[in-house]
Amino acid sequence: MAGPALTPAEVRRYARHFSLPDIGESGQRRLKGARVLLVGAGGLGSPAALYLAAAGVGTLGVVDDDRVDETNLQRQILFGTSQVGRGKLAAAADRLQDLNPHTHVEPFPERLTSVNAREILRGFDVVMDGSDNFPTRYLVSDACVMLGKPDVYGAIFRFDGQVSVFAAAGGPCYRCLFRDPPPPELVPSCEQAGVLGVLPGIIGSLQALEVVKLVTGVGQPLVGRLLLFDGLSGRFRELAVKRDPECPVCGDAPTIRELIDYEAFCGAAPAPPPGDDASEIDVTELATVLGHPHPPQLVDVREPWEWAVCRLEGATLIPMGELPQRLDELDRTRPVVTYCHTGRRSLVVCEFLMQRGFRDVRSLRGGIDAWSVEIDSAVARY
Repeated sequence: MAGPALTPAEVRRYARHFSLPDIGESGQRRLKGARVLLVGAGGLGSPAALYLAAAGVGTLGVVDDDRVDETNLQRQILFGTSQVGRGKLAAAADRLQDLNPHTHVEPFPERLTSVNAREILRGFDVVMDGSDNFPTRYLVSDACVMLGKPDVYGAIFRFDGQVSVFAAAGGPCYRCLFRDPPPPELVPSCEQAGVLGVLPGIIGSLQALEVVKLVTGVGQPLVGRLLLFDGLSGRFRELAVKRDPECPVCGDAPTIRELIDYEAFCGAAPAPPPGDDASEIDVTELATVLGHPHPPQLVDVREPWEWAVCRLEGATLIPMGELPQRLDELDRTRPVVTYCHTGRRSLVVCEFLMQRGFRDVRSLRGGIDAWSVEIDSAVARY
């Protein structure tokens, strides 16, 4: 019989699994012997971690270097108000140990990178990708292919989600579905686009289900199938995903055999340091020029809901997606300063305006968040 023996306390705890013919004692012992790695303890990782610990997975590895923020609590149900400001891994370990003391939590308080991915993933049977960015998704998938580990993938956006299993034997990998990443300027983050709080609970729970199926061998895992969920209609649909024989990682003649620089591959390299980009202005200089008799035009390129949270006095709201249709609202003879939350979107807008003939355009380095930290703490952070 597979897996370590169960104690009397475990037999009592998992009684409802024992009554399932497809699980029973054998499946529960497989769960106890399993080592599952969660990449991310956020919206997707929270429900998955809770259900996998409750199910009796013996070892849960968790990779995350973040701290609990108040804005996480709308969807990251692994944490509570008393944990705000605490490291996510320490908070997660306490909650999971309280839920099931028979589950061992193995923390990795670091970002998953091309340098450490192989070492971390190598010690686990199944990897669940709960990340929220394209570089990490490609990294996890590539590493799983190279190490022969199944990658339980999930992604969410506003009201929609998707789930699949990549890198399983004979099945496709993430690159078979998405050969190339989208341009970074077209991919809003969760904080920019928003997400319905219950959605990651649904998708993360489906990922946990796929992990349990892979570990116990029951059912039909989502290998070669992409499950799509539309939260607004409450409908699921399924797309077939075939392994690409020409895939550079899992194809018949792979050309990528080592982990690469995924930030560069996805065009998501960090912004240049101060002074390296003449199109930026820092918050101190902006505070000074706003006090001049002829200040620059201040353009807020965030979304209306962000504007409602906080704004800079004298700014005009023109969301990035509306800018091409609203260029006539700007005076081409006056300097323009664009700003967003952290400075990334405003740099894209700055470049766009320069291509459209605006001569004096700069982006606020660090965005309104830097303004709140360095200039005016009365401006709300989010």
